[in-house]
Amino acid sequence: MGRGRWLLAVSVLAAVLVTVATTATLLLVDPRQPKAEAIKTGALAGGAVVALYALWLNDRRRRVEEARHELESEKTADERFAKAVELLGNEADQVRVGAMHVLANLAKTNQRYKQTVLDVLCAYLRRPFEHPALTRKPEDPDQAYFREPEEDRPAEDREVTAEQEREMTVRRTAQRLITDLLPWGSNPDETRYQLDLSGAKLVHFRLEGRRFGRLVARRAQFYGITAFRGVTLAQPALFSGGTFHGRVDFEDGRFHGGISFQDAAFKRGLTLTGATAGTFLHFPELPPEGLVGSLDVREGTAFRNTPAGWPLTGDGKPVAVEDHVQQD
Repeated sequence: MGRGRWLLAVSVLAAVLVTVATTATLLLVDPRQPKAEAIKTGALAGGAVVALYALWLNDRRRRVEEARHELESEKTADERFAKAVELLGNEADQVRVGAMHVLANLAKTNQRYKQTVLDVLCAYLRRPFEHPALTRKPEDPDQAYFREPEEDRPAEDREVTAEQEREMTVRRTAQRLITDLLPWGSNPDETRYQLDLSGAKLVHFRLEGRRFGRLVARRAQFYGITAFRGVTLAQPALFSGGTFHGRVDFEDGRFHGGISFQDAAFKRGLTLTGATAGTFLHFPELPPEGLVGSLDVREGTAFRNTPAGWPLTGDGKPVAVEDHVQQD
């Protein structure tokens, strides 16, 4: 006998027992009442047992159906994710852009995809990339002008190829989607998302007001204006060996997990007005030209080296230089 039939049999038996027990109790308590009324009341009590079983059975069927639907939805989402990742290798730039938007939509509608999608977009930006604008005008690539990259123009006469232009567009899309996926403002998401942009080439990269966990941008190249105004990081921000070719803005940033600027280069200045850091700090030997503002250092912050010349405020003082700083 199946489990469902067994439960049905038990419920029917329970209903019969409740009916008999209720009828007998009523007759014992008040022998003068009509037997028909006692039997009717007992039958109602027994019927209530069967009704409760029916309600339970319907609820169980509903939960099973919801679980099946959720499983099918997850399977469909997994298939969409796999297909979108595959399309990131397509030769057509519009296909790659479309695939990125599919991934972003998956991340927005299904929380379990968000970190994975961020990882995929970061991995795309870590791919090798060359564009003449990055060398002609690294402080503002958008202002580097070239002859039109027409396909019918001889290759030797092209200053920038159509393929390079299209790839620039795709990469800027990836940057924008990363920014869009990170929580900000009144968004209640407190997940500490991770970004790994080691060695990436980023153009006008903007993360203003975003909240996340860890940022790894070792040896990354930042072209144009880099905006971290009002950003909040709970874990380390690692810019070791990176180069900021344009202006970089950390105004009002909150770097609770610490910052490493070890061997970083600032070509066009740095804004630190209102920025706060804790846990640890690692500076270049000298502050860059065009430095604006000062960094507020929290008490107990560990210094990886002596911050000579850097304007610091707050309770954190470089009393001792540590040989090693935990950056996790």
